[in-house]
Amino acid sequence: MRIYLQTMPEAGAEAPRYVQITLEQDLLGGWTLYRESGVQGGKAMLKREVYVDRDAAMAAFTKARDAQIKKGFKVMFSQGQESAHGR
Repeated sequence: MRIYLQTMPEAGAEAPRYVQITLEQDLLGGWTLYRESGVQGGKAMLKREVYVDRDAAMAAFTKARDAQIKKGFKVMFSQGQESAHGR
C-alpha cells in the first residue's frame, strides 16, 4: 500500500514538499514501512521501519499518514487498501 502527500504550491515560494509512505510485506511474512520525504526536484530522505505483524505495521502506517495530514500535507495519490486514504 502506498500514499503520496504534498504541500500545496504557493506563488513565488519554493517547490512543494512531499511525503511518500509505503507499506510492503516481505518474503518472510514481516512488514516494512518506508517513509520518503523531501522537496520536489531536490534531495530526499528515506527511513525504513520493520514490523513482525500486520496490525503493528498498519497502525504505524496510519499514524505516519495522520501526522502528515495534521501538518498540512494533502493526499495526492493513494494505492492499495481503500482505508489508506483515511479522510
